[in-house]
Amino acid sequence: MRFRPTASALRGTLIAAGLALTGLAATAQTPNATYQAERARCESGASGQDLAACRREAGAAQDEARRGNLTTPAPGQQAGNATDRCSALSGGAREDCLKRSGAAADPKSTTTSSGSVQGGGIIRETVTTIPAPAR
Repeated sequence: MRFRPTASALRGTLIAAGLALTGLAATAQTPNATYQAERARCESGASGQDLAACRREAGAAQDEARRGNLTTPAPGQQAGNATDRCSALSGGAREDCLKRSGAAADPKSTTTSSGSVQGGGIIRETVTTIPAPAR
């Protein structure tokens, strides 16, 4: 049995390809298009921010995007940033900071995160089991 493409199958393929290209175009927006979308979020109240602060942030992000300064950091860079933040601390505080950030693994510790930036902050809690001293 041979497969023969029909007009409707070809039309469906072309529509799917067009939708895929539309999705790609939507993710690669110009700074102005992104600014307009952010402003719309501000005006609708969906941002969860004060209106004036939201507008200010949207404008600042547009300016930085035009300068080419808005980039997504590489995963390795994010881990390096976490380590750098913890390096300002000393001793046990530094070790705890590294555990909370995920930069240091400890089989006796568990770290959980809750909350959101939009909701006011991310809370990270690390629980470390310390065995009782031997008698």
